[in-house]
Amino acid sequence: MRRPDPDRAPDPARDRAAARPRVLLSCATSIDGFLDDRTDRRLVLSGAEDLDRVDAVRAASDAILVGAATVRADDPRLLVRSAARRAAREAAGLPADPARVVLTGSGRLDPGARVFTVGGGERLVYCPATRLPGAVAALGGAATVVAGGDPLDLPRVLADLRGRGVRRLMVEGGGEIHTAFLSAGLVDELHLVVAPFLLGEAGRPRFTRPVAFPQGPERPMRLAETRRLGECVLLRYLTGPASGTPGEPVGAPGVEGTTA
Repeated sequence: MRRPDPDRAPDPARDRAAARPRVLLSCATSIDGFLDDRTDRRLVLSGAEDLDRVDAVRAASDAILVGAATVRADDPRLLVRSAARRAAREAAGLPADPARVVLTGSGRLDPGARVFTVGGGERLVYCPATRLPGAVAALGGAATVVAGGDPLDLPRVLADLRGRGVRRLMVEGGGEIHTAFLSAGLVDELHLVVAPFLLGEAGRPRFTRPVAFPQGPERPMRLAETRRLGECVLLRYLTGPASGTPGEPVGAPGVEGTTA
């Protein structure tokens, strides 16, 4: 056990970060900030190079989190696709796939969704305490259902994940989830990929909703990296102070609107 260091200055930000996983939020948008268009088909916002980058970030994460609306709209698997990365995780004593986490405000989820039926690894669903019995009945053994406050409380969810051994959490959406994490100041690193086109479609989902964010002009994020990915560009931002946690990169080897 590490002994207390009497010369170590108190650091509230570091202590708060230690109580929860490090959070990396990943998102791809059009140039004008949209996540999807008006068609029934899922809009492809990035190419093979970015998909491989996302796969590497997933492989370096302990868990991947999305909202229930993303599960319904996209039916994602949230798996590590690369055989080499899966093998590397297993060689390190980890499951081939990170844990998969779904937030829901209503508890209404289909146990046949691919996030619950494809691949291995732990599945966790967080819902309000009042929705817990219905969610447990609906999902059966497809996932472990956990009361996450009433309404859902993100710090409580993150503390529970940290208690389950999750040190690095990748948040993949959708827009309400992005908004909730960013507005609560719970994101340590942002990976924003910009696709080479505009949509301009009013009423379509955007990267974030119009709320107050702590990452404003007085407290801007720090640009840590730009990278060309085919015709897309990755902007990697850190939200912490210039020295130390929670601004160190992860690296690689209210939700109701999106969580209903």
